[in-house]
Amino acid sequence: MASQRRRHHHYHHHRFHYLVPVISAIFAALLILFCLLSFFAPSPVDPGHLRRPRHQSETVDATTRVSVFRVPVRDSAVAADRIVMFGAREMPNSITDAVKPARSLQVQVEDITQPNRYLVIATSGGLNQQRTGITDAVVAARILNATLVIPKLDQKSFWKDASNFSEIFDADWFISVLSKDVKIIKQLPRKGGKTVAAYHMRVPRKCNERCYQIRVLPNLLKRHVVQLSKFDYRLSNKLDTDLQKLRCRVNYHALRFTDPIREMGEKLVNRMRLRSKHYIALHLRFEPDMLAFSGCYYGGGDKERKELGAIRKRWKTLHISNPDKERRHGKCPLTPQEVGLMLRALGYGSDVHIYVASGEVYRGEETLAPLKALFPNFSSKETIATKEELEPFSSFSSRMAALDFIVCDESDVFVTNNNGNMARILAGRRKYFGHKPTIRPNAKKLYRLFLNQTTMTWEAFASKVRTYQRGFMGEPNEVRPGRGEFHENPSACICEDSEAKKKKESLPRKYGKDVIVSDDQNDDDEPEWPDPDDEEDQKGLQERGIYNGTSLVDYDSITSEEPELEEMLSD
Repeated sequence: MASQRRRHHHYHHHRFHYLVPVISAIFAALLILFCLLSFFAPSPVDPGHLRRPRHQSETVDATTRVSVFRVPVRDSAVAADRIVMFGAREMPNSITDAVKPARSLQVQVEDITQPNRYLVIATSGGLNQQRTGITDAVVAARILNATLVIPKLDQKSFWKDASNFSEIFDADWFISVLSKDVKIIKQLPRKGGKTVAAYHMRVPRKCNERCYQIRVLPNLLKRHVVQLSKFDYRLSNKLDTDLQKLRCRVNYHALRFTDPIREMGEKLVNRMRLRSKHYIALHLRFEPDMLAFSGCYYGGGDKERKELGAIRKRWKTLHISNPDKERRHGKCPLTPQEVGLMLRALGYGSDVHIYVASGEVYRGEETLAPLKALFPNFSSKETIATKEELEPFSSFSSRMAALDFIVCDESDVFVTNNNGNMARILAGRRKYFGHKPTIRPNAKKLYRLFLNQTTMTWEAFASKVRTYQRGFMGEPNEVRPGRGEFHENPSACICEDSEAKKKKESLPRKYGKDVIVSDDQNDDDEPEWPDPDDEEDQKGLQERGIYNGTSLVDYDSITSEEPELEEMLSD
C-alpha cells in the first residue's frame, strides 16, 4: 500500500515537472506580445491619429517613417498664432505714386524725342523675364530721348513661343498710357520702300543712365536705328526717382494683357472663388529641365541622376555643381511636399483651396501626391477649364503663363517654391497694389529643418517653420527701401503721406514691429554663373579707358547678377 502511494506521488511530481516550462513559455510569450503592442500602439493623447484620413496617414507617415511626426488634419491649435492670414496687408498711410508722370518728366514728348533716333529692343527668356525687359526698354528710350519701337519678344529660346507683342499685350493701350512719357511706334519707318536697317549691339547688365549715354547714344547718333539684343536686366536697379516711377507706370499700368487672355484669366479666378472665398496660388517650378539646370538632387537615386544628367548636357557651359552645397545654400527649389508642409506649419489647414501654376512636374503624379494629400482641394487651369477653353492658348507657353499670372495675382496668398522672375514680378506688383501676402521660402533654413524633421514632433517643426519664415512673408516693411531687385521691391513708387512720415521720423531709430527683416535676406538669392558677353563688355570699356572701376558711378560693377543661361529659371 505504501509502495502504491509512493508510485502515485512520483507520477504527479513527474507530470508537474514537465508542465512548469510550458507554463513559463506561455507567460513569456504573452509578456513579449504585450510589450510589442504597447510599443506600436498610438499614443492615447494623439486624437489626430483617429481623425486622420487614410490617404494622408499613408502619405505623410510613410514618408517620414517616424510616428511622432504627424501632420494634424486641422490646424486650429496654431490658428491664433498665424504669421500671415488671408487678405491684403495695407501699409499705414501709404499711397502709390507712379500713375502720373513726375514734374521733371512732364514735358511734351515731341519736345524731347529727337528725330532720327529709333530704339529697337529684342527681349529674352520667358514671359516674366521679357516683361522686365519691356519695362526697362521704355526707360532706356526715355534716357536716350529716342522713339521706341514696340519690343520684339523672344521666339527662339527654350520656351519656343511664336507669339508677338500684340498677341500677348494690348499694344494700343501700351502706346496710349505712355504717350506722355515716351513716343512709341509699332514698326520702324520705311525709306525707299525698305525698312530702315538697325545696328545690333548689347549693353552690360545693370547699365545705368551714364552707361547708356556712353555706350548707346554715339551709335544712335551715327546709325539712327539701334537694336539692343538679349535685353533682360540691362538697366540698373538704382536710377533717378522719376525714372523708377516710369518703370512702375510701365509695369503696373501700361502692360495689360489682350482681351482674350484677360477674359479667360478672369473666368479661372471666378471659378476658384466659387470653390472658396479665399485661395492660395502656388507657383511651382519643378519641371525636369529646371531641376536639371539647377544641378540639385532630390533623393531619386541613380535613375534621377541619369535622367537629369542627360538633360543637363544641353548646356555645355554649365559648371559642375555640388547638389548638397546648392541645397545648403538655399539654391534649390522646394519639393511639392516641402511646400505643403511649410504651408501647413504656417497654419493653413487641409480645407484650404490651392491653385497650382506649373509646367510639367518631374515624375508627375508621384511627385504631386504628397502635396495633394496635405491639400486635397488642389486645382490648376487644366482642372477648372475645359480643353476647348484652353485650346487658343495651349500651344503658346507665354499665353498659358499669362493665364497663371492673372490667377496668381488675384489670389489671397501667393506662394513660390523658388525666387525666379514670376515670383519677383508678382511680389512687387502685390506690394504696389495693396500688400497682399507673398510667401517666399527661407530655403537655407528650411533645408536643415526638412533634413531633421523625423527627429521632432509636428508642434516643434511648425514652431521652427514660423520662426524661420519671419521676413519672408510679404509684410510691407520686410525689405528696406532700395534693397533687392527693383521689380520685386518698387519702394520708389510707394510712399507714406507727410504726416505719417513725420511721426515715424520723430520716433527713436530702431527696428521694431514695423520692420521685419531676416538675417537670411540678401540681394543675391539666385544662382550666379559668369556672363561671357558682360566680361567682353568690361574688357572693351577698359581698353577704351571708359571703365576703370570708379569712373562710372553706381554702375553696379557691370557684372552678371542674372546669368543668361538662366532662361530656365526665369519663369
